[in-house]
Parts: sequence; structure tokens; C-alpha cells
Amino acid sequence: MAVTLDPVVHRISMSPLGRLLGFELVEWAPERVVLRMPFRDEITTVGDLVHGGAISALADTAATAVAWSGVDPASPPQRGTTVTLAVDFMAGARGRDLLAEGTVARRGKTLCFCNVAVRNSEGELVAQARAVYKLG
Repeated sequence: MAVTLDPVVHRISMSPLGRLLGFELVEWAPERVVLRMPFRDEITTVGDLVHGGAISALADTAATAVAWSGVDPASPPQRGTTVTLAVDFMAGARGRDLLAEGTVARRGKTLCFCNVAVRNSEGELVAQARAVYKLG
């Protein structure tokens, strides 16, 4: 089944950094986005342990994409930026693709409060993040 992609969310997930890290947009809906980061040796620190910076970039990109996912296409903001990002690492991400599910906890006039759960391909939670994103 073909999935219609939101062009803004797709552009965010396929940014130059997203392409470098291999991000794939898996699902999107207003207030929910799922991105995949395929495992590869270039994103590891030691052995098959995925670097925390790569996981943080995945979480930040998922939060950015979900913040834009609920924007009215008739009157989109001109810009946006991450205000805060806090990442808690729950377990080592070893040798597996990672999925980041971003959801909106609360959307204000310009600030969007987002939660991101990063899980390995077996569904185990490896990190969780909270982000505040400013639109406009």
C-alpha cells in the first residue's frame, strides 16, 4: 500500500544530516511520526554499540518532524528550531536498526512539546527524549 507523505515532514527527515545517517520516514500523521535509522558500522563507537550522538540526532529529527506534522498547510510558519532536547539512554543500542516514534504532548501557539521513544528492531526501549520545538 502506498503511503502519501507530508512534503514538509519528508523534507525534514531527508535533510542532509538525515541522509548521512540513513534516516527513513516510516509513518507520519498529525501529531505522530516514526523514523528509522538503519544500523551500520559508521554510526558506532565500539564494536556494534550505536553512538549516543547518532541516537540523539534521530530523536531530534523525529521531534522536529512531529512538530511540523500538525502545522496547517494553508498558513505554515516561516521557520522553526529546537529549543531544548533532553535524551535519557535506557540501554545500549547494539547492532540493530532503530525506530524513533515522535508524538506531540502539547501544542501551543509557537511552542510544541514532543516526546520521542527510540526502540531497537525488537521493540526494546533504548532511549527516550523530550523536546521543545519553536515554530514561527
